[in-house]
Amino acid sequence: MKLKLIALVPAAGMGTRLGDALPKQYLNLNGVPMIFHALKALAAVKRIDKIVVVLSPEDKHWRASSAIFDSLGARISVAYIGGQSRGESVANGLAHIEAEMAKDDWVMVHDAARPCIRTELVEQFIDELESDLVGGLLALPLADTIKFDDGDLRVAKTIPRDGIWRAQTPQMFRFGLLKNALRNFMEATDESQAIESIGHRPKLVMGDSANLKVTYAPDLQLAGLLLNANSK
Repeated sequence: MKLKLIALVPAAGMGTRLGDALPKQYLNLNGVPMIFHALKALAAVKRIDKIVVVLSPEDKHWRASSAIFDSLGARISVAYIGGQSRGESVANGLAHIEAEMAKDDWVMVHDAARPCIRTELVEQFIDELESDLVGGLLALPLADTIKFDDGDLRVAKTIPRDGIWRAQTPQMFRFGLLKNALRNFMEATDESQAIESIGHRPKLVMGDSANLKVTYAPDLQLAGLLLNANSK
């Protein structure tokens, strides 16, 4: 029997570090809200049965661009159930889809602020994990030398980078495991950390340096350039 795969896109943040009044997921990126690009890439993956965007109950911006989002198809739905943290938003999303999920079905979580994810990379990611008992995440081996500061902007020591990876999204785990993991560790900064907290070892799948997370204004500019390059 085919296992179900539902994608959750937590986008309940109402603040921004980019100096704009809009939440960053709605900032204009190449003519459309930033979140549109991530949703478009996910919507092109036919193996994803449904994409649920988890928004804040106070969100007023999605409806303002509803015609743009409707163009992505009926597999995208919205739930105004976001929480105060990422973990809470994802946990609320899991509760929202629980009635249609078996414990071994798959849940994929992707950041709304990673607009440059490529459909091909998501397909490869699913291929890598579809037979895994736990799940895993996109990640990149760390290339930079890491310095630990002494609290006074002086280098205290250099940290070996061997074996250190930078986590990305999507992250994909079995529904039952992720639900239990977040119940155990709602404060986790990503789904992998929650899964690790209950004794499992998520699989690392090679990511892409272009799959950047937009946090500051220069990131938005770079994302625009990357999206333009990928469209050629």
